[in-house]
Amino acid sequence: LRKKGIPFVERLPSDPMFRNKVRPESGSHRIPQMLTPEGLVVQDSVEIVDYLESRFPEVPAFPRTPRQRTVAHLMELLGGEGLLRLAWLHRWMFDENQPFVTMDFGRSFKPQGIDEELAHYGSLISDRMSSYGLPKSTPEARQELDATYIELLKLFDAHFIDHPYFLGGHPSAADYAVMGAMHAHMGRDPAGLRLMQNYGPRTFRWMEHMLVPEIQSPEFYSTPIEYLADDEVPSTAINILNWIAEKYGEQFVLGALAFNQAMSRQEVASGYELSPEQDQPSLAKEAVTYRGKQVQHSTNLYQEWLGQRARIYYQSLNPEQQESIRETLGDGTLMDLLNVPVSYSIARVNNRLVVV
Repeated sequence: LRKKGIPFVERLPSDPMFRNKVRPESGSHRIPQMLTPEGLVVQDSVEIVDYLESRFPEVPAFPRTPRQRTVAHLMELLGGEGLLRLAWLHRWMFDENQPFVTMDFGRSFKPQGIDEELAHYGSLISDRMSSYGLPKSTPEARQELDATYIELLKLFDAHFIDHPYFLGGHPSAADYAVMGAMHAHMGRDPAGLRLMQNYGPRTFRWMEHMLVPEIQSPEFYSTPIEYLADDEVPSTAINILNWIAEKYGEQFVLGALAFNQAMSRQEVASGYELSPEQDQPSLAKEAVTYRGKQVQHSTNLYQEWLGQRARIYYQSLNPEQQESIRETLGDGTLMDLLNVPVSYSIARVNNRLVVV
């Protein structure tokens, strides 16, 4: 919305409009949700980007060339869902974060509340979030998390020496996808923010600039506001993508394999609703074989839907274009993911997942 220059107003979940109009219309409690002037409610970051792309084509979130577009779709998954594990653990395993996170949650639900009210509402949310299961927060575990995050920050900073965005002088879906982890968690929580400022000052500056409507930053005043020519993807961007894939990407390959296996065994047909009572369900565990090993894996169906966007696009390309992408990405987890067949395509219909 900001980078496309689309006028909008922002509201918190505590706004009566959310409870009375937006949430009943979408059937989902998840944010973000967007209410259009026509009264349509669009839920989910990726769906919102797609909706805006179709109506406001200026400053497109998706490049038109095959390598760059494939990278943008992969980062939707790897940046949006892959980095979630690191961001989640870094938030909840550091006591340093808790006062801020608790009060910030409370503020979003009771904006004008006194400190005691913010602490009360924030604690309810924090307790629920942290109850989902965490490793023991030992000094060694926290040190390992910090080391992993610093490693990532160094890759980000290496990229932002020469490029204002992931694919050149123009923001893309790749930049938008990473903001969930790098801003909402790692760039605001005290423990993550401290490391970003100390070890990733260019990343911190990129994050700051992503929050303003200007597209061209003063640091890159001579960089054209456009994607890199000739379908170029900087090696520094590929380094980031491969790092995330090798750390957190195997789950998406396993999920795709397990999904195909489960749907084939059940012989599902078009129109099959995948757990219609839930908006982000998971399947029962399947025994799947990957890289010569058999593992038990439960498919997160939202992640599978997101991963299919990259696979469907890649698999629609001609052999020459696919080979160019393979040469760009290498032969690791990213190509394993792109090569899993989309045997049963998923669509989001009324914020529920359906085989189409």
